Amino acid sequence: MPRHRKKPRRLVAEGRVYIWTMRHSHRKDHEGRAVDCRQILTLSPQPTDTGGSLRIAFADGPGRYIQGGAPFGSGDVGFTQGADLNLHEPGTVRALLDVALARGWQPGERLAVEVDGWLLLEAAAAARAGEASPEGQ
Repeated sequence: MPRHRKKPRRLVAEGRVYIWTMRHSHRKDHEGRAVDCRQILTLSPQPTDTGGSLRIAFADGPGRYIQGGAPFGSGDVGFTQGADLNLHEPGTVRALLDVALARGWQPGERLAVEVDGWLLLEAAAAARAGEASPEGQ
């Protein structure tokens, strides 16, 4: 039986437990059309009172793609001429977390933080491919 896509998942990294979820969001324009599509990966340190969440947001834009069906699968984000990731894969989530930590995100901070996922994507994709460590990016 496949895993329910909306059920939170657990990740352990460097001795700390996180719960992670992914969601797709957009707003409607004045004519009711969906615009400003975003894919948001949220990592929450556990237990819940030990720190604020990290939201990694991928907004649709020129030269980028986010999930939306064929030919891309659910959770796919990437540059049309470059790196890509699937946000459903635990290894991808870990790579993005590692890059965010290397760039200064503090999981013990009490406030939620949102970062632009496009700024993390290439380093995380390189780490997934074994080309570089997150610290080196």
